[in-house]
Amino acid sequence: MRKLFAVIIALTLSTVVKAQVTRIEIKDIPISNHVPAAIYAAGSFNNWNPKDEKFKFQKDDTGNYFIELKLANGNYEYKVTRGGWDKVECKKGGTEIANRVLKVESDITIQISVEEWSDNITAKPKKSTASKNVKIIDTAFYIPQLHRMRRVLIYLPDNYATSGKRYPVMYLHDGQNVFDDATSYAGEWGIDEYLDSTKASQCIVVAIDNGGNKRMNEYCPYDFTLNPLKPKENKGEGVQYVDFLAKTLKPFIDKKYRTLKNKKNTFTTGASMGGLISLYAVLKYPKVFGGAGVFSPSVWICKEDLLKLVKTAGKKVNSKIYFYCGKLEGPGMVSDMLKAFEELAAVSKSKVTTVIRHDGKHNEPTWRKEFPFFYEWIMK
Repeated sequence: MRKLFAVIIALTLSTVVKAQVTRIEIKDIPISNHVPAAIYAAGSFNNWNPKDEKFKFQKDDTGNYFIELKLANGNYEYKVTRGGWDKVECKKGGTEIANRVLKVESDITIQISVEEWSDNITAKPKKSTASKNVKIIDTAFYIPQLHRMRRVLIYLPDNYATSGKRYPVMYLHDGQNVFDDATSYAGEWGIDEYLDSTKASQCIVVAIDNGGNKRMNEYCPYDFTLNPLKPKENKGEGVQYVDFLAKTLKPFIDKKYRTLKNKKNTFTTGASMGGLISLYAVLKYPKVFGGAGVFSPSVWICKEDLLKLVKTAGKKVNSKIYFYCGKLEGPGMVSDMLKAFEELAAVSKSKVTTVIRHDGKHNEPTWRKEFPFFYEWIMK
């Protein structure tokens, strides 16, 4: 069965798909407090990079913005930004809009209107939704491997203070989105609310904020490029980031809190680039991390290097790994994840499962919905 599965995947990956031309024209742009010198499309076709020069709108002879995308047939989601998620399009009044949906079946031209830019809105501070069991460990926890500082939060089980028990620990990336809607930039996972109410075994959760404009660097273990026509001009810092988790943060947490320190009770979890670095963490430190939640991993950004590592380092991995991806995330996401899954399953003694949801999208609400299934699986 495994051989047949591998053949099916190989045939899928080798199929040449004709690219269609999708032209997006912006017919209305709001009067802005800022001159929109550059406008970008960020979506499932470019790993939601808000400032990808390959996906920059151009101006026609009349001064209107347009972009032409060459995309394979399939469903995509996207939004328009001015180079950052703090400058993303929104509704008048500042309400967040749902992702735009793009269905590619043939060459097509569509027109859109941008109602407002989020940084034009003087918004009231969001009310914190974090549970009382969430605390800030440090607003400037030092990362010696990268010479940077980062906010780190922790969730302690409701009965932590009175139980005297020791608990497993799960390390999550993109900490801004883990517990609190007030700090999230794309919606929170609601992990604290889930753990406050679940009957499943409890654990400590440590959430590390991402590095903002350094996020992709810190979550990628190899030098990478966002433009296939250019050399790998972006430095991958995932090696140092994972060293920080294993050699600095975990020892600190184990010393300060009542944890189950062994590999069996140490997990790491993330989505998109966070899913990629979670998989890498298990590969690099198979004696430290006994499990991982690999949600919608961005394998594409370093596919060749990552698959080589899976084939070699995967032999030493004996952990529980949960691969998840949605069919609405864009072409290549599912097949890339399945390739990593298959390569690992072929050489590793790990307990590995893969989940593919037909309605799964590349966003926080989807991952929030999936997290309880993963948690119950990995905590068994």
